Amino acid sequence: MRTSLSAALSAVLLVLLAVLVPFGALSAWVDLELDDTDRYLAAASPLASDTDVRNTVATVVTDEAMKNIDVGPLQDTVEQFLHETALSFTTTEAFQRAWDSANRTAHQAVTASLHGDDGKAVTIDLAPVIEEVKKELVDSGVPFADRIPVRETSITVLSADRADELRSSFRWLRYCSVWPAVATVVLLVLVLGLTLVRGGPRAALTTAAVAGGGLVLGAVLLRIAVAVGRDRVLDEVPGTDRAGAAAVYDALTASLRTTVWIVLIVGAVLVVGGLLGRFVAGRRGRTAAAAPSGT
Repeated sequence: MRTSLSAALSAVLLVLLAVLVPFGALSAWVDLELDDTDRYLAAASPLASDTDVRNTVATVVTDEAMKNIDVGPLQDTVEQFLHETALSFTTTEAFQRAWDSANRTAHQAVTASLHGDDGKAVTIDLAPVIEEVKKELVDSGVPFADRIPVRETSITVLSADRADELRSSFRWLRYCSVWPAVATVVLLVLVLGLTLVRGGPRAALTTAAVAGGGLVLGAVLLRIAVAVGRDRVLDEVPGTDRAGAAAVYDALTASLRTTVWIVLIVGAVLVVGGLLGRFVAGRRGRTAAAAPSGT
């Protein structure tokens, strides 16, 4: 009877941790990173040097410029020249400043879309970037640079349909904040402590192994959730924006992937430590029982 009860409690602990790990990580991520402008910018700012983002920006600038340029047989040559020049500009500090400014505005769109009432696509408006590109090219005397139009030109990172699907989930995650993550740690400490007090070291080692298994399973589920979310988000993004949107998604979820590895390592340590500890304790017990008693 006692063995059955212990097995049932172990199963409950494993399931609870497997559910709490991804839920706690996602809710903390929404509240602490997505809703915080400084953390959002810290994640998005390095993308200014990302190859996919730079190529996307250069392509958008070139496409917009070529709509106002007609040089007959030299069209392809001029287009290639403008693209290479715009791509070169994306390596400058001026581009970095323009990119940060665009993302600060984009963060407002992210929060408004995920927590608002009307479904709008989440986009990064490249108008500030295009303005900087145009200014740099005109100052450098690049032909036709003055014809580059400065108007709202956006990269879509989350379609309106996907924003509508995610809105209710994000509201719940934001409401829960860091508390599920805190509950995960508290549950782990309490269960291990109570087991040690009431059942002794061997019982605590068994519980540690079970808890570790729950953490490993939770980490795997969190990684799957991040991967599935990536596929679903990019599925609705226009093909021309997909590479840039993928880079943005990966940057914003980098902390979640780091969490996966941390939880996975902690869980593996608990599993190995618990099982190895039980093995050593059992071997010592058998050795002591087999030893001849003194007279």
